[in-house]
Amino acid sequence: MRVLVVGANGQVARLTVRELAERGHEPVAMVRNENQGEGLKRLGAKKIVIADLEADITHAFKDVDAVIFAAGSGGKTGADKTILVDLWGAMKTVDTAMNKGIKRFVMLSSMGTVDPDKSDRIRHYLVAKKVADDYLKNSSLSYTIVRPGSLTTDEAKGLIKLEEEIQVRDNTITREDVAKVLAGVLDRKNTYQKTFEILNGSMPIDEALDSV
Repeated sequence: MRVLVVGANGQVARLTVRELAERGHEPVAMVRNENQGEGLKRLGAKKIVIADLEADITHAFKDVDAVIFAAGSGGKTGADKTILVDLWGAMKTVDTAMNKGIKRFVMLSSMGTVDPDKSDRIRHYLVAKKVADDYLKNSSLSYTIVRPGSLTTDEAKGLIKLEEEIQVRDNTITREDVAKVLAGVLDRKNTYQKTFEILNGSMPIDEALDSV
């Protein structure tokens, strides 16, 4: 499957590009800066497309079978960038996918979006994510929304906890495991029209995804 990875130079997205390539897919890495391309090619990207979520992105969707939205404004930016990238950028990506006839869409979201009012520190971010998630749910796309908890740079454990909403949030999840989940749901039809949260846990990733 030829997969457009939006925000491909992000930490989780880079690992997702590698994971997709290892699974036999053809990652198309969408980045803002052409200098980021060589590193992504080494990770397995078959093609690099230069596009900015704050501008026109339609050219990036040519000959694509699926989209993984993994872009983010980053923790060091203000609420304005959160709105432009995490909210408006996500909505533009959904609209463009539909306009181009692309049906499969995987969204990297965040735990906590069920009720953003429970968070003071990053409430604006969670609100943006929730609105983007809801916009995707109301689209005609075959979507999966993945909501990880706090991310770490540890090596992948290959074991997760997966629930629609995890009540006891006593753990974190590695970025590498999140990437494995994003790539793993891509061609699993049982994950279509599903939204779930993930943390590192005790169930092998494939088994957890099969149980969705």
